[in-house]
Amino acid sequence: MTATTPLVLVANAADGSISTFRLADGALERLAVTEGLTGCSTFAVDAARDLVYAAVKGEPAGIVTLALDRESGRLTTVSRLDLPGGGMNYLALTRDGTALLGASYGGGYGISCPVADGSVGAPVSRIAYPNLHSVLASADGRFAYFVSLGADLVAQYALADDLSLVPLEPATAAAPAGSGPRHLVLNDAQDAVYVLTEFSGEVLHYRRDTAAGTLELVGAASAFDRSKGLGHSEFGADPLAHHYIWGADLHWGTDGAVLWASERTESTLAAVPVAGDGTVADAESFTVTEPQPRGFATGLGGRYLVAAGEKSTTVTLYAADGAQLERRQRAETGRGANWVRFVE
Repeated sequence: MTATTPLVLVANAADGSISTFRLADGALERLAVTEGLTGCSTFAVDAARDLVYAAVKGEPAGIVTLALDRESGRLTTVSRLDLPGGGMNYLALTRDGTALLGASYGGGYGISCPVADGSVGAPVSRIAYPNLHSVLASADGRFAYFVSLGADLVAQYALADDLSLVPLEPATAAAPAGSGPRHLVLNDAQDAVYVLTEFSGEVLHYRRDTAAGTLELVGAASAFDRSKGLGHSEFGADPLAHHYIWGADLHWGTDGAVLWASERTESTLAAVPVAGDGTVADAESFTVTEPQPRGFATGLGGRYLVAAGEKSTTVTLYAADGAQLERRQRAETGRGANWVRFVE
C-alpha cells in the first residue's frame, strides 16, 4: 500500500505503548496510542505490508507482530513469538520483509528468523557476543552485521538461503578498545558502514567489500560537543553522574552528506559531515534536543527529523537542511520514548 502522507511511530518504553503520528504540511498529528506492549524499545516496520514487529519485555520476552491501519493509526496484534533467552534491543527486516534479524543486549545473543504472512518463525540461527546492541543486513540481503558493545567489534556474517548466519573470514571487524560500538548504518552505495560508539562518542567508518561482505576500519570522527567537557565513558559507569559521553543513535541526513548522531548526557544531535569519498569529519554543528535522546529518526529523504527523549513525554519535529535543524513542533507522545521510525 502506498501512503498518501507519511506516518511516524514512536515507542514509549515506560508506558509500554507505541504512538502513531501523521506528518502533513510540516506538522505532526497524533492519531492513536497502542498500549499493552510492555517495555517496547525497538520495532521494525514493513511499510509494503503495513506490519510492525515490536520487541516486548516480560516473562517471557517476545516479538509481537502488529497490523497498522494507516488511516486511524491503530496497531492490532497479529501474532507473537516468545523469546525465553531475553528481549531484543534491535530488530531489522531484510529479504523484502521475509526475514527478521534481532540483537539482544541483556541476553548477549542475535537471531535470524523467517517471516511469513506476518508471523515470525522460530530462529534459524543464534549467535552469541556480549551486549549486542544492533544489527543490519546489506541491501541485497546477503550479509548481516551485529554490533557488540561489550566486545568492541562488529560480527560479520553471510546470510544463507535458509537464513543461517555463516561467519565470514575474518568473523569480526574490530572497533577501538573501550569505544563501545552501538548503532550502525550502511550508505546507499553499500561500500561503507558507519558505527556510532557509546563511550567515545565517535562515528567509525568501515570500508565494505561489496562482494565478500567484509569490513575494514578506515577512519573515525567525533560526534559529541567537545566544548562541554565530557569525559570518555566506560562499561558500567553512570554517564550522568560522571559527566561522561553517552552516544546513542545514528541516522542519515540529506543527500548522504551528513550523519546525525545523538548524545544523551548533553542531549544533543550532532551533524557529522560525510565527504564524497565516504570519509567523515568531526561534527561542528550541534542542536540541543529532547532530554536524553536515545532514539530519533529521519524521513522524506532526510528533510525531516523526529527526536524522542527518555526523560521527556514529548517528541520534537525538525526540518533538516544540511547540518542545520529548524525546530517546527513539539508533540506529546508518552513516558520513556526511545525509538522512532518513519513509515513512508
